[in-house]
Amino acid sequence: MTLPESAQLANLARINKLKLEAPDARELAGLLRSSRVRLQDARQVSLALESRFDLAYNAAHAAALAALRAHGYRSENRYLVFQCLEHTLQFKPEQWLILNQAHNKRNLAEYEGDLDVTLGFVEELIEHVAVLLDAVTALG
Repeated sequence: MTLPESAQLANLARINKLKLEAPDARELAGLLRSSRVRLQDARQVSLALESRFDLAYNAAHAAALAALRAHGYRSENRYLVFQCLEHTLQFKPEQWLILNQAHNKRNLAEYEGDLDVTLGFVEELIEHVAVLLDAVTALG
């Protein structure tokens, strides 16, 4: 038997992977606005592929963080906001794994200077971010 989604998040808080923090409407609005703007910019084909990736990744992170914050939690680990989508939005692994993959690619770029993305990957990432943003917006 699996635990209800709220129990899963509470367990992560209990082991100090998440912090319990009441949602803040202003913060949520700001995260959603940031995600929308970055997603719109990521769709600009005139930008360098690396820039589009960076914009799409940051749009995904802002939206995933908004979902976590809407449930009353905060994470200090960027990767965890993507993994928690299974609990905050009931995303299946195939819906959030590309976001986690983007996080890993972002880390390689940030810490090792190695950004290996293709046009296909960036376009798929943008599509997943759009779905994510719609799901978070539907939370109310």
